[in-house]
Amino acid sequence: MKASGKSDTCRHNATTGRNGVSAFKPRFPAEWEPQSRVHLAWPVNPGDWPGKYHAACWAVAEMARLLTRYTTLFMTAADPAALKKARRALERAGACMERVQFEVYPLDRGWMRDISPFWVQNEVQSGSLRLESVLFGFNGWGRYPNHLRDARWAEHHTQTMNIPFRRAFWNGHPVVLEGGAVDSNGAGVLLAVEECLLDTISQPRNPEMSRMDYEACFREYLGIRQVIWLGRGIIGDDTHGHVDDICRFVSPHRVVLCRESRPDNPNYAILEENRERLEGVVLPDGSRLEVVFLPMPEPLYFDGMRLPASYANFLITEGAVLVPTFNDPADRAALGILTECFPDREVRGVHAVDLVWGLGTVHCLTREVPRG
Repeated sequence: MKASGKSDTCRHNATTGRNGVSAFKPRFPAEWEPQSRVHLAWPVNPGDWPGKYHAACWAVAEMARLLTRYTTLFMTAADPAALKKARRALERAGACMERVQFEVYPLDRGWMRDISPFWVQNEVQSGSLRLESVLFGFNGWGRYPNHLRDARWAEHHTQTMNIPFRRAFWNGHPVVLEGGAVDSNGAGVLLAVEECLLDTISQPRNPEMSRMDYEACFREYLGIRQVIWLGRGIIGDDTHGHVDDICRFVSPHRVVLCRESRPDNPNYAILEENRERLEGVVLPDGSRLEVVFLPMPEPLYFDGMRLPASYANFLITEGAVLVPTFNDPADRAALGILTECFPDREVRGVHAVDLVWGLGTVHCLTREVPRG
Protein backbone atom coordinates (compact mmCIF):
# COMPACT_ATOMS: atom_id res chain seq x y z
CA MET A 1 0.00 0.00 0.00
CA LYS A 2 1.10 3.53 -0.68
CA ALA A 3 1.80 5.94 2.12
CA SER A 4 -1.16 7.84 3.51
CA GLY A 5 -1.45 11.54 4.22
CA LYS A 6 -1.80 14.78 2.32
CA SER A 7 0.96 14.10 -0.14
CA ASP A 8 2.17 16.59 -2.75
CA THR A 9 0.67 14.30 -5.37
CA CYS A 10 -2.68 14.56 -3.66
CA ARG A 11 -2.58 18.35 -3.48
CA HIS A 12 -1.50 18.77 -7.06
CA ASN A 13 -4.29 16.53 -8.34
CA ALA A 14 -7.05 17.99 -6.21
CA THR A 15 -8.31 20.30 -8.93
CA THR A 16 -10.89 22.99 -8.37
CA GLY A 17 -13.63 23.74 -10.87
CA ARG A 18 -15.09 27.02 -12.03
CA ASN A 19 -15.35 29.74 -9.40
CA GLY A 20 -12.91 27.67 -7.35
CA VAL A 21 -11.56 28.96 -4.06
CA SER A 22 -7.98 28.91 -2.85
CA ALA A 23 -8.78 27.69 0.67
CA PHE A 24 -10.74 24.48 1.13
CA LYS A 25 -12.17 23.84 4.62
CA PRO A 26 -15.02 21.46 3.93
CA ARG A 27 -17.77 20.21 6.19
CA PHE A 28 -19.82 17.20 5.14
CA PRO A 29 -23.35 17.96 6.39
CA ALA A 30 -25.62 15.43 8.04
CA GLU A 31 -28.71 14.36 6.16
CA TRP A 32 -31.10 15.96 8.67
CA GLU A 33 -29.72 19.45 8.08
CA PRO A 34 -31.57 22.02 5.91
CA GLN A 35 -31.98 20.95 2.29
CA SER A 36 -32.86 22.71 -0.95
CA ARG A 37 -34.20 19.69 -2.86
CA VAL A 38 -34.06 15.93 -3.33
CA HIS A 39 -32.95 14.11 -6.48
CA LEU A 40 -34.70 11.06 -7.90
CA ALA A 41 -34.38 9.36 -11.29
CA TRP A 42 -37.18 7.70 -13.18
CA PRO A 43 -36.25 3.98 -13.34
CA VAL A 44 -33.98 3.52 -16.34
CA ASN A 45 -32.97 -0.11 -16.65
CA PRO A 46 -35.77 -2.73 -16.65
CA GLY A 47 -33.07 -5.31 -16.00
CA ASP A 48 -32.69 -3.92 -12.48
CA TRP A 49 -36.24 -5.10 -11.72
CA PRO A 50 -36.80 -8.13 -13.97
CA GLY A 51 -40.51 -8.90 -13.97
CA LYS A 52 -41.21 -5.98 -11.63
CA TYR A 53 -40.13 -2.94 -13.61
CA HIS A 54 -43.59 -1.40 -13.93
CA ALA A 55 -44.31 -2.02 -10.26
CA ALA A 56 -41.04 -0.30 -9.37
CA CYS A 57 -42.04 2.71 -11.49
CA TRP A 58 -45.25 3.10 -9.50
CA ALA A 59 -43.32 2.78 -6.25
CA VAL A 60 -41.05 5.63 -7.42
CA ALA A 61 -44.14 7.67 -8.30
CA GLU A 62 -45.42 7.13 -4.75
CA MET A 63 -42.07 8.28 -3.38
CA ALA A 64 -42.40 11.41 -5.53
CA ARG A 65 -45.88 12.04 -4.14
CA LEU A 66 -44.59 11.91 -0.57
CA LEU A 67 -41.45 13.93 -1.28
CA THR A 68 -43.33 16.80 -2.91
CA ARG A 69 -45.38 17.23 0.25
CA TYR A 70 -42.23 18.45 1.97
CA THR A 71 -39.60 19.57 -0.53
CA THR A 72 -38.69 20.33 -4.13
CA LEU A 73 -38.07 17.23 -6.23
CA PHE A 74 -35.55 17.16 -9.05
CA MET A 75 -36.33 14.23 -11.34
CA THR A 76 -34.03 13.02 -14.10
CA ALA A 77 -35.29 10.93 -17.00
CA ALA A 78 -33.00 9.13 -19.42
CA ASP A 79 -34.78 10.33 -22.57
CA PRO A 80 -37.85 12.35 -23.65
CA ALA A 81 -40.08 9.28 -23.77
CA ALA A 82 -39.15 8.39 -20.19
CA LEU A 83 -39.78 11.96 -19.09
CA LYS A 84 -43.28 11.81 -20.58
CA LYS A 85 -44.01 8.56 -18.72
CA ALA A 86 -42.62 9.95 -15.49
CA ARG A 87 -44.69 13.13 -15.71
CA ARG A 88 -47.87 11.14 -16.38
CA ALA A 89 -47.19 8.72 -13.53
CA LEU A 90 -46.46 11.49 -11.02
CA GLU A 91 -49.63 13.31 -11.99
CA ARG A 92 -51.69 10.15 -11.57
CA ALA A 93 -50.04 9.39 -8.23
CA GLY A 94 -50.99 12.83 -6.91
CA ALA A 95 -47.56 14.45 -6.67
CA CYS A 96 -47.45 18.24 -6.30
CA MET A 97 -46.24 19.00 -9.81
CA GLU A 98 -45.43 22.62 -8.95
CA ARG A 99 -42.59 21.25 -6.81
CA VAL A 100 -41.13 18.97 -9.50
CA GLN A 101 -38.28 19.97 -11.81
CA PHE A 102 -37.58 17.61 -14.72
CA GLU A 103 -34.41 17.08 -16.70
CA VAL A 104 -33.47 14.71 -19.52
CA TYR A 105 -30.01 13.18 -19.18
CA PRO A 106 -28.82 9.75 -20.41
CA LEU A 107 -28.23 7.33 -17.54
CA ASP A 108 -27.40 3.65 -17.19
CA ARG A 109 -29.38 3.01 -14.00
CA GLY A 110 -29.88 6.20 -12.05
CA TRP A 111 -29.34 5.17 -8.42
CA MET A 112 -28.88 8.78 -7.36
CA ARG A 113 -27.38 8.11 -3.94
CA ASP A 114 -24.30 6.57 -5.51
CA ILE A 115 -23.75 8.60 -8.68
CA SER A 116 -24.41 12.13 -7.43
CA PRO A 117 -21.84 14.67 -6.19
CA PHE A 118 -20.76 14.76 -2.58
CA TRP A 119 -22.02 18.11 -1.33
CA VAL A 120 -19.90 19.94 1.23
CA GLN A 121 -20.13 23.32 2.87
CA ASN A 122 -16.87 25.22 2.54
CA GLU A 123 -15.90 27.96 4.94
CA VAL A 124 -14.82 30.92 2.81
CA GLN A 125 -12.85 33.96 3.92
CA SER A 126 -15.89 35.92 5.05
CA GLY A 127 -16.70 33.16 7.54
CA SER A 128 -19.81 32.10 5.65
CA LEU A 129 -20.45 28.61 4.29
CA ARG A 130 -20.68 28.05 0.55
CA LEU A 131 -22.09 24.93 -1.07
CA GLU A 132 -19.50 23.11 -3.16
CA SER A 133 -19.16 19.60 -4.50
CA VAL A 134 -16.52 16.91 -4.42
CA LEU A 135 -16.49 14.64 -7.47
CA PHE A 136 -15.56 11.08 -6.59
CA GLY A 137 -15.39 8.43 -9.28
CA PHE A 138 -18.02 5.76 -9.92
CA ASN A 139 -17.12 2.30 -11.26
CA GLY A 140 -20.46 0.51 -11.16
CA TRP A 141 -19.90 -0.69 -7.58
CA GLY A 142 -16.90 -2.64 -8.89
CA ARG A 143 -19.39 -5.04 -10.43
CA TYR A 144 -21.40 -3.76 -13.40
CA PRO A 145 -19.69 -2.76 -16.66
CA ASN A 146 -22.55 -0.58 -17.93
CA HIS A 147 -21.88 2.43 -15.71
CA LEU A 148 -20.12 5.01 -17.89
CA ARG A 149 -23.13 7.28 -18.38
CA ASP A 150 -23.91 7.20 -14.67
CA ALA A 151 -20.26 8.06 -14.00
CA ARG A 152 -20.66 11.34 -15.89
CA TRP A 153 -23.76 12.46 -14.03
CA ALA A 154 -22.05 14.10 -11.03
CA GLU A 155 -19.93 16.50 -13.07
CA HIS A 156 -22.83 17.30 -15.38
CA HIS A 157 -25.11 18.17 -12.51
CA THR A 158 -22.51 20.21 -10.65
CA GLN A 159 -21.88 22.28 -13.77
CA THR A 160 -25.61 22.67 -14.40
CA MET A 161 -25.98 24.13 -10.90
CA ASN A 162 -22.87 26.30 -11.45
CA ILE A 163 -21.40 25.04 -8.19
CA PRO A 164 -17.64 25.06 -7.48
CA PHE A 165 -16.26 21.55 -7.53
CA ARG A 166 -13.15 19.60 -6.70
CA ARG A 167 -12.10 16.20 -8.03
CA ALA A 168 -11.01 13.66 -5.46
CA PHE A 169 -7.55 12.18 -6.07
CA TRP A 170 -5.27 10.29 -3.74
CA ASN A 171 -1.64 9.45 -4.47
CA GLY A 172 -2.23 10.28 -8.12
CA HIS A 173 -5.35 8.12 -8.52
CA PRO A 174 -8.99 9.24 -8.80
CA VAL A 175 -10.92 8.04 -5.75
CA VAL A 176 -14.04 5.93 -6.29
CA LEU A 177 -16.74 6.40 -3.66
CA GLU A 178 -20.53 5.99 -3.62
CA GLY A 179 -22.87 7.98 -1.43
CA GLY A 180 -24.35 4.86 0.14
CA ALA A 181 -20.91 3.72 1.30
CA VAL A 182 -20.59 6.39 4.01
CA ASP A 183 -22.80 8.32 6.44
CA SER A 184 -22.02 11.60 8.19
CA ASN A 185 -23.05 13.07 11.55
CA GLY A 186 -22.31 16.61 10.33
CA ALA A 187 -19.68 17.06 13.04
CA GLY A 188 -16.68 15.40 11.41
CA VAL A 189 -17.54 11.73 12.02
CA LEU A 190 -18.14 9.22 9.26
CA LEU A 191 -19.50 5.66 9.17
CA ALA A 192 -17.92 3.26 6.66
CA VAL A 193 -17.67 -0.50 6.09
CA GLU A 194 -14.43 -2.43 5.62
CA GLU A 195 -16.03 -5.04 3.34
CA CYS A 196 -16.97 -2.31 0.87
CA LEU A 197 -14.02 0.07 0.87
CA LEU A 198 -11.07 -2.15 1.76
CA ASP A 199 -11.91 -5.04 -0.57
CA THR A 200 -9.25 -5.58 -3.22
CA ILE A 201 -10.64 -8.72 -4.90
CA SER A 202 -14.44 -9.11 -5.10
CA GLN A 203 -15.68 -5.59 -5.93
CA PRO A 204 -12.71 -3.26 -5.56
CA ARG A 205 -13.13 0.49 -5.63
CA ASN A 206 -9.64 1.70 -4.79
CA PRO A 207 -7.38 -1.34 -4.37
CA GLU A 208 -4.32 0.88 -3.90
CA MET A 209 -5.82 2.61 -0.83
CA SER A 210 -5.35 1.48 2.77
CA ARG A 211 -7.52 2.28 5.77
CA MET A 212 -5.16 5.15 6.65
CA ASP A 213 -5.32 6.43 3.07
CA TYR A 214 -9.11 6.57 3.24
CA GLU A 215 -9.09 8.36 6.57
CA ALA A 216 -6.64 10.99 5.32
CA CYS A 217 -8.57 11.36 2.05
CA PHE A 218 -11.86 11.87 3.90
CA ARG A 219 -10.16 14.48 6.08
CA GLU A 220 -8.85 16.30 3.01
CA TYR A 221 -12.05 16.34 0.96
CA LEU A 222 -14.90 16.01 3.46
CA GLY A 223 -13.47 17.50 6.65
CA ILE A 224 -13.76 14.20 8.52
CA ARG A 225 -11.91 13.82 11.84
CA GLN A 226 -12.99 10.29 12.75
CA VAL A 227 -14.01 7.26 10.69
CA ILE A 228 -16.00 4.55 12.45
CA TRP A 229 -15.27 1.31 10.63
CA LEU A 230 -17.87 -1.45 10.63
CA GLY A 231 -17.03 -4.95 9.45
CA ARG A 232 -19.47 -6.29 6.87
CA GLY A 233 -22.81 -5.47 5.27
CA ILE A 234 -25.95 -7.59 5.07
CA ILE A 235 -26.57 -10.62 2.89
CA GLY A 236 -27.97 -9.88 -0.56
CA ASP A 237 -26.39 -6.44 -0.89
CA ASP A 238 -24.87 -6.27 -4.38
CA THR A 239 -22.80 -3.23 -3.40
CA HIS A 240 -20.67 -5.48 -1.16
CA GLY A 241 -21.31 -3.67 2.09
CA HIS A 242 -22.96 -0.25 1.84
CA VAL A 243 -23.43 1.27 5.27
CA ASP A 244 -26.89 2.70 4.48
CA ASP A 245 -28.33 -0.82 4.72
CA ILE A 246 -27.04 -1.44 8.24
CA CYS A 247 -26.29 1.70 10.25
CA ARG A 248 -27.18 5.40 10.08
CA PHE A 249 -26.59 8.52 12.13
CA VAL A 250 -29.81 10.05 13.46
CA SER A 251 -28.08 12.77 15.51
CA PRO A 252 -24.46 13.82 16.08
CA HIS A 253 -24.12 11.35 18.97
CA ARG A 254 -26.61 8.61 18.05
CA VAL A 255 -26.87 5.91 15.41
CA VAL A 256 -29.52 3.35 14.57
CA LEU A 257 -28.12 -0.11 13.89
CA CYS A 258 -29.96 -3.04 12.36
CA ARG A 259 -30.06 -6.06 14.67
CA GLU A 260 -31.13 -9.60 13.86
CA SER A 261 -32.93 -11.53 16.61
CA ARG A 262 -32.41 -15.09 15.35
CA PRO A 263 -28.92 -16.59 15.74
CA ASP A 264 -29.52 -18.96 12.82
CA ASN A 265 -29.98 -16.02 10.43
CA PRO A 266 -26.76 -15.36 8.43
CA ASN A 267 -27.05 -11.64 9.23
CA TYR A 268 -26.98 -12.29 12.99
CA ALA A 269 -23.20 -12.64 13.44
CA ILE A 270 -22.51 -9.80 10.97
CA LEU A 271 -24.71 -7.33 12.84
CA GLU A 272 -23.56 -8.45 16.29
CA GLU A 273 -19.95 -7.79 15.36
CA ASN A 274 -20.92 -4.33 14.15
CA ARG A 275 -22.77 -3.75 17.43
CA GLU A 276 -19.66 -4.65 19.42
CA ARG A 277 -17.59 -2.18 17.40
CA LEU A 278 -20.06 0.66 17.86
CA GLU A 279 -20.55 0.18 21.58
CA GLY A 280 -16.86 0.90 22.15
CA VAL A 281 -16.76 4.14 20.12
CA VAL A 282 -15.72 7.40 21.77
CA LEU A 283 -16.45 10.49 19.66
CA PRO A 284 -13.99 13.38 19.16
CA ASP A 285 -15.70 15.44 21.89
CA GLY A 286 -15.13 12.63 24.41
CA SER A 287 -18.74 11.43 24.53
CA ARG A 288 -19.86 7.85 23.95
CA LEU A 289 -21.79 6.94 20.83
CA GLU A 290 -25.40 5.97 21.60
CA VAL A 291 -26.65 2.94 19.68
CA VAL A 292 -30.38 2.42 19.03
CA PHE A 293 -31.43 -0.90 17.49
CA LEU A 294 -33.63 -1.30 14.44
CA PRO A 295 -35.25 -4.68 13.79
CA MET A 296 -34.67 -6.60 10.60
CA PRO A 297 -37.63 -7.82 8.55
CA GLU A 298 -38.05 -11.51 7.93
CA PRO A 299 -35.82 -12.72 5.08
CA LEU A 300 -37.32 -11.62 1.78
CA TYR A 301 -36.79 -13.61 -1.40
CA PHE A 302 -37.90 -13.21 -4.99
CA ASP A 303 -37.29 -15.82 -7.67
CA GLY A 304 -35.13 -17.68 -5.14
CA MET A 305 -32.83 -14.71 -4.49
CA ARG A 306 -32.21 -13.23 -1.02
CA LEU A 307 -32.90 -9.48 -1.09
CA PRO A 308 -31.24 -6.76 1.04
CA ALA A 309 -34.41 -5.66 2.82
CA SER A 310 -33.52 -3.17 5.56
CA TYR A 311 -35.27 -0.40 7.47
CA ALA A 312 -31.96 1.50 7.64
CA ASN A 313 -32.38 2.52 3.99
CA PHE A 314 -34.53 5.50 4.99
CA LEU A 315 -34.31 9.06 3.62
CA ILE A 316 -34.34 12.12 5.87
CA THR A 317 -35.95 15.20 4.30
CA GLU A 318 -36.74 18.58 5.81
CA GLY A 319 -40.23 17.62 6.95
CA ALA A 320 -40.32 13.84 6.84
CA VAL A 321 -38.43 10.59 7.06
CA LEU A 322 -39.37 8.08 4.35
CA VAL A 323 -38.84 4.50 5.53
CA PRO A 324 -38.99 1.36 3.37
CA THR A 325 -41.53 -1.19 4.59
CA PHE A 326 -41.91 -4.82 3.59
CA ASN A 327 -45.37 -6.12 4.58
CA ASP A 328 -43.67 -7.45 7.69
CA PRO A 329 -44.71 -7.51 11.36
CA ALA A 330 -41.54 -5.54 12.17
CA ASP A 331 -42.65 -2.61 9.96
CA ARG A 332 -44.58 -1.00 12.80
CA ALA A 333 -41.74 -1.36 15.29
CA ALA A 334 -39.22 0.17 12.87
CA LEU A 335 -41.49 3.12 12.15
CA GLY A 336 -42.01 3.67 15.87
CA ILE A 337 -38.29 3.65 16.64
CA LEU A 338 -37.56 6.16 13.90
CA THR A 339 -40.46 8.34 15.05
CA GLU A 340 -38.77 8.58 18.45
CA CYS A 341 -35.47 9.45 16.74
CA PHE A 342 -37.06 12.22 14.66
CA PRO A 343 -39.81 13.82 16.80
CA ASP A 344 -39.73 16.97 14.65
CA ARG A 345 -40.51 15.11 11.40
CA GLU A 346 -43.31 13.00 10.05
CA VAL A 347 -42.22 9.39 9.59
CA ARG A 348 -43.85 7.76 6.56
CA GLY A 349 -43.59 4.22 5.30
CA VAL A 350 -42.95 3.47 1.63
CA HIS A 351 -44.00 0.03 0.39
CA ALA A 352 -40.68 -1.36 -0.87
CA VAL A 353 -41.31 -5.05 -1.62
CA ASP A 354 -41.12 -4.30 -5.34
CA LEU A 355 -38.33 -1.73 -5.04
CA VAL A 356 -35.98 -4.05 -3.16
CA TRP A 357 -36.03 -6.51 -6.08
CA GLY A 358 -33.71 -3.91 -7.62
CA LEU A 359 -31.39 -4.51 -4.61
CA GLY A 360 -31.97 -1.05 -3.16
CA THR A 361 -34.82 1.06 -1.85
CA VAL A 362 -35.58 4.60 -0.68
CA HIS A 363 -32.15 5.92 0.33
CA CYS A 364 -30.36 4.28 -2.60
CA LEU A 365 -32.66 5.92 -5.13
CA THR A 366 -32.44 9.47 -3.75
CA ARG A 367 -29.88 12.16 -3.00
CA GLU A 368 -30.59 15.35 -1.03
CA VAL A 369 -28.88 18.68 -1.70
CA PRO A 370 -27.97 20.74 1.39
CA ARG A 371 -28.81 24.41 1.42
CA GLY A 372 -25.98 26.67 0.49
